[in-house]
Amino acid sequence: MKIKKAIIPAAGLGTRCLPATKVLSKEMIPIVDKPTIQYIVEEAVNSGIEEILIIIAKGKGIIADHFDRSPELEMKLANKTAHIKEIQSISSLANIFYLRQQRQNGLGAAVLLAEAFVGNEPFAVLYGDDVIIGDPPCTKQLCDAYEEFGVGAVAMMEYPSEEIYKYGSLKIDPRRDNLYAVTDMIEKPPRGMEFSNYAIAGRCVLPGKIFEILKNTPVGYGGELQLTDAMKQLAITEGFTGVDFIGKRYDMGNKFGILKANIEVGLNHPEIGSEVKKYLKELKID
Repeated sequence: MKIKKAIIPAAGLGTRCLPATKVLSKEMIPIVDKPTIQYIVEEAVNSGIEEILIIIAKGKGIIADHFDRSPELEMKLANKTAHIKEIQSISSLANIFYLRQQRQNGLGAAVLLAEAFVGNEPFAVLYGDDVIIGDPPCTKQLCDAYEEFGVGAVAMMEYPSEEIYKYGSLKIDPRRDNLYAVTDMIEKPPRGMEFSNYAIAGRCVLPGKIFEILKNTPVGYGGELQLTDAMKQLAITEGFTGVDFIGKRYDMGNKFGILKANIEVGLNHPEIGSEVKKYLKELKID
């Protein structure tokens, strides 16, 4: 079954990026000349997604404004055809809907809000603070895995042993190439309790049955409803496919991740790439 719907949870406060996120939504932090959320929406669209629900919170109306038309700006750009086309294309990327989460109590709670939007269809979840750049898009790789094996799919990557406790550790067995069978998972495991150094990396494709599981999942790490805990039940009962995806992930929820994204994307940017490269070569670092 083709995956046509996606959810982007984007209601978090972004406290790791303060003070920038005191007023500015972390999803609107730019990578060179586009906000984080646009990279994520474009990945979904390039993966065949047609309808997107963005979960927002108070003060995040700027996200909806970004994907809306801007007649005043378009009038000022009247003689700049390329700019007008670029601005107008943002508002026609996909059918984008918004739902406001009144209380931030875990990723699982955010996803559960999307039940009416999704229905019984399989759907993709793209975490709002993870940008993944690659060809084919990471979400497309997951959709292909879901369609082939008929079970949930999760993007995964290997982390250093000293960092795995920050993520959702996966119990895996090789399937073929970069695909793995996932039979268990744990959210932010205590040191020594991790299944492997492979962990969830900001993308998954889930069956509609996840909503009923979420309704019966107790709160977990941090006193919040964790999506990983609900996915764990599916992994144990029917299995998951782990995709060691092709692409580069940038954690836009922390300052160093933001800096890396801007440097590396800037190096490949068609307008400024050569200038960035020249600047870095000339930079004297003690």
